[in-house]
Amino acid sequence: MTPQEIFIGRLRRHRERNHISLAEIAGDTRIRRDLLEALERNDLSGWPRGLYSRAWMRAYASAIGVDAIDTVDEFCRLFPQGDRRVQSTITEIAAIVAAPSDYRDDFKGISEVDRRGSGLNLNAPHINMMSKVRWRDALLQFGRLLTSRCSAPRSVRQARP
Repeated sequence: MTPQEIFIGRLRRHRERNHISLAEIAGDTRIRRDLLEALERNDLSGWPRGLYSRAWMRAYASAIGVDAIDTVDEFCRLFPQGDRRVQSTITEIAAIVAAPSDYRDDFKGISEVDRRGSGLNLNAPHINMMSKVRWRDALLQFGRLLTSRCSAPRSVRQARP
């Protein structure tokens, strides 16, 4: 058995053990029953890709009573429908508008097992410095806005009893 079949089988067994029907899940999640049946047959050809696929998996996991976050994470590792990268979306949009896409996938070096990896090194000095500067600027801007809205003009303060 493949890891995908083991994952789907584990979810199906959990659903069956808790006596939850696919009709109940379809009613609660608004996912068509035939798509849920296809999921349990390990056929995701009718499922959407990306964000919607992850949302459907999260809803299914919640409906059967398993940890939704862990289930979605495992789904993303095992199935291309859960891929969090945007290359397929950009390519599809470029095809719709009949324009060539200049998109480059900067994460091609990431293995199939680590499809969720961001590929960014957040400990790099230039990223830390940029985030610190942005954070400081945002905090200063918020402070100025708060000060301007909370402090009443002197004439208003003197007029109060």
